Amino acid sequence: MTSYKKSPLRRHLPEYATEIALILIALGLFVFYRLTAHILDGSTGDFDRRILLWFRNPGDVSDPIGPESLEVLIRDITALGGVLVLGLLSLFTCGYLWLRRQPGLALFVAISVTLGTLINTVLKEVIARARPELFAHATDAAFSSFPSGHAMMSTMVYLTLGVLLSLSTENRRLKTYLLAWSIFLPLIVGLSRLYLGVHWPTDILAGWIAGATWSLLCLWIYHHFFNNHRKN
Repeated sequence: MTSYKKSPLRRHLPEYATEIALILIALGLFVFYRLTAHILDGSTGDFDRRILLWFRNPGDVSDPIGPESLEVLIRDITALGGVLVLGLLSLFTCGYLWLRRQPGLALFVAISVTLGTLINTVLKEVIARARPELFAHATDAAFSSFPSGHAMMSTMVYLTLGVLLSLSTENRRLKTYLLAWSIFLPLIVGLSRLYLGVHWPTDILAGWIAGATWSLLCLWIYHHFFNNHRKN
């Protein structure tokens, strides 16, 4: 009989986990759809402007709150959700999994990140929302605004890797630590985009929702693929 390493999702997921994942996926799709509909009809404008101005000096909206050193720090934080950092992290992860003789898991990470990037690009092209123009952007930004690529891709990559790492251990404190970081990193990346003025708040919210939903969907598909095709 051919031996294989069991999928970490098969070893550590409780029986009800897949049902919860399906509920969260359906909820994520519904919320993303409703949010997109509100954006297209223009009903989020006042909310977006009000939240965005929280990050600006009330006396001069061209000036972000805080010292100049904070703006430099925020630019470093926003790079954690950039194409280069996430691409290198994904490539490193795929190589690591391949060297550990887990080619299926490496392929899963590569496909999920690639397709997630394509989905984000398509959504940006279809919705074609203009970026905020209330003040000058504090960093360069390409393509349209909705959904935020930094928020969506950082959520997808960090959450996927965080879940996979958390499933590799039985230690509850370690699981909590890994999952907390996988949520914290996309959170600060998204907030950094608001501080730099390159996205509306609803762009960021939609990015978080889309990234988390896509991550859960990919993990669910991977789990069922291994359950159905890698049993003895």
